[in-house]
This record gives sequence, C-alpha cells and structure tokens, in this order.
Amino acid sequence: MSYHRGARSTHAPRAGVRRLAIRGGILPSPESRLVQARLLVFTILAGVLNTLQSGSNATLNKRLEHPLASAAVVYLGGLAVIVLGSLGGLLLGRGGLPAADRAALVPWWGWIGGTLGLVYVFAMFLVAPKLGAAVFTAVSVTAGVLTSLVLDHFGWMGFDPHPAGWGRIVGGLLIVGGLGLIAKF
Repeated sequence: MSYHRGARSTHAPRAGVRRLAIRGGILPSPESRLVQARLLVFTILAGVLNTLQSGSNATLNKRLEHPLASAAVVYLGGLAVIVLGSLGGLLLGRGGLPAADRAALVPWWGWIGGTLGLVYVFAMFLVAPKLGAAVFTAVSVTAGVLTSLVLDHFGWMGFDPHPAGWGRIVGGLLIVGGLGLIAKF
C-alpha cells in the first residue's frame, strides 16, 4: 500500500509492480537490458565488419587472382587470431580444450559451419565486386533474415522456437521490399 497526497491507495505503487514484473520475467531487469544493449552493439559491429570483410576479401581475390589461395589467407588469418586468443587465455588461466566426450554431443550440422562460411567467402570473392557492396550485403542479409525466420519458427539447428507470427512475416516482407529498392537504385 502506498500513500498519495494523504489518501490511502489500494493499488500497488508503480515501482512495486515493476519489481514484480522484473522478477516474474515479464520485464527485463536493468542488468539484462545492459547485457542486451552490449549484445546489440556487438551485433552492429559484426554487421559492419561483415560488410567491410566483403570488400577486403574481394580485393584480396582480385589482386591474387586465385580464389583458393585467397580463401586460405582469410581462414589462416582467422586461425591465427584464434590461436593467439587461445594462448592468451591459457596464460591467464582461462580456456583450454573441451573434453573429448563433448565432441560426441555435437550434431552433424554443428561441424559444417566452417564449410558454410567458406561458401559465403567465395561469394564475396566472386559476386560482391560485380554487384557492389550495397546489393551484395542486402541480398545476403535478406536471405539470412528469411532463413532465420524459418529456423526460428521450427526451432531448427539448435535455436529455440520463436513462432513466425504476422509481425515477423511482415518484417521479412519489408526487408525484401528494401532489397528491391537497394537493387533498383
């Protein structure tokens, strides 16, 4: 109960309702909002870097004139960063290798991410220079969003199910419309 202007109220104060909603999982806590904001910033950075990667990889392939050598450079560069990061983690007492029995828990499609990424890298080499950064990124992002709607809806490939309601479907259609505008102009 709270008092407002001297009168006793039978309604819970806003702060109390908010606390209950946070505890009940209806509203995110301030801490989880901060985590969500950090994740969003990291995702935006990944999107920017993905577009920059298209130009970087396309230029590499254009100069080397050899897609396999270019792909090797891309993946060896990534492997070098992973190795250095792992060594740094070991030196700080963090990290290490997973237990061997954990590998048996990985489904078949968990092992093909690098191969799928390689297809994307080759598309960057061969297609991005011809379409341009905006169209290439718009097409790949649109395809990714539409695919993610299906994966989310059915809970495939390890994702928790998120039904594709009318809002998500309309959002997907708007992205397709945006792709059309980017490609046309």
